[in-house]
Amino acid sequence: MSLARQAVEKRGTNFELWSWYYFRISGVLLLFLALGHVYVMHIATPIEEVNYAFVAARYATPFWRTYDALLLLLAMSHGVNGMRLILHDYIRARSWRVFAFSVLYSAALIFTVLGVLVILTFQPQPS
Repeated sequence: MSLARQAVEKRGTNFELWSWYYFRISGVLLLFLALGHVYVMHIATPIEEVNYAFVAARYATPFWRTYDALLLLLAMSHGVNGMRLILHDYIRARSWRVFAFSVLYSAALIFTVLGVLVILTFQPQPS
């Protein structure tokens, strides 16, 4: 094995370090975004007014679409990162780990794409 290859293997890519940083930063951002969501949807607005028309009015502005898309993307990536760590800790066999990661990443990709598509392409229908 070449010395350059040994140096790369010894040094690593710092992926886990950046994953750890991302976990903390996304958690703090999610805290504020989720509290804002709870305030707008459950405290500032009476529950009787939260309906299709309310959501259509919210999604008429780019701010709320961006807000909800950011909340979705951060929540999904934060959750996937946490599940990745759990799977890595508890699944020892390489084949099962590859299978579990494939299922996790596939499900996360499908649900994220579907969620973002709904947020970005939502067109209110006349009632």
